[in-house]
Amino acid sequence: MDSAAVDRFEAGRDRLASLAYRLLGSAADAEDAVQDTFLRWQATDRERIEVPEAWLTKVVTNLCLDRLRSAQARHERAAGDWLPEPLLDGDPMLGPADTFEQRESVSLAVLALMERLSPVERAAYVLREAFSYPHAEIAGILGITESASQQHVHRARGRVTAERRGRGEVDPASARRVVEEFLAAATSGRTERLVAMLTADATAISDGAGLARRLLRYRTRERIASYVRAGFKPTPAKRRLAGGSPAFHIALVNGSPAVLAVIEDRVVGAVAFEVSDGKVASLRGIAAPDRLARLDEAWRQHKPDAPVVAAW
Repeated sequence: MDSAAVDRFEAGRDRLASLAYRLLGSAADAEDAVQDTFLRWQATDRERIEVPEAWLTKVVTNLCLDRLRSAQARHERAAGDWLPEPLLDGDPMLGPADTFEQRESVSLAVLALMERLSPVERAAYVLREAFSYPHAEIAGILGITESASQQHVHRARGRVTAERRGRGEVDPASARRVVEEFLAAATSGRTERLVAMLTADATAISDGAGLARRLLRYRTRERIASYVRAGFKPTPAKRRLAGGSPAFHIALVNGSPAVLAVIEDRVVGAVAFEVSDGKVASLRGIAAPDRLARLDEAWRQHKPDAPVVAAW
């Protein structure tokens, strides 16, 4: 393949990766889909392709749909078994972020919510909301009618809107202050303060420090506060498990504030927060190394702020 063909593909790689990540919720799977797209680009008769961007978009989208429909993916993503992979702010895989809809479509909350959509609904929704494709082009990419594209987007948007009602955009600085206060309460043992800082319908999900076979879910403020307090309480056993005593940093992950546990520039855990009306509406705790690999790599190349908690 000549250098011009390689350059043309590379010029659109980040966009393809961002699309694949939104569809799959996994950076590793998105990278695989993009690489498979490149192999098909390499093998095809490119002289017959009138619009390379459209061709590449169709290929990567359908590769992702194949993945979502596979028996392995259905097993991995069964209810209670799967969390989206978090990405550090600035990662090109997060893609376009000019509108609220684009930013919302890559939030961990919406990526998890989209698991309830059918693969075609998910693809139509992402192509429309995050990439502003017209329905005629979505129909061509997915091999459906324009009317069907409109229906898929309408249904998907309705389900997402119903679940996200009242969750407007939050000022990042304000959200960070809430998380800083929440972390201070968690590390000081003020459980009653944690309860007061949670919304009435708050939820928490954890992979159990990467050890649980199924996700752990907490649905009352008292149980969430107890889980958070226990999680942030230092013990010799936790230090041995983590491989040292972590410092805690606050960073933006998928557009929302997160607490990162860092040992010698290695991210060993992340708790992503969703803030609503000055309170914490949800937490997602992730410590499985395979879910943190890309975030960890980005963190090593990142110049972080000073830790909020320097020694644990």
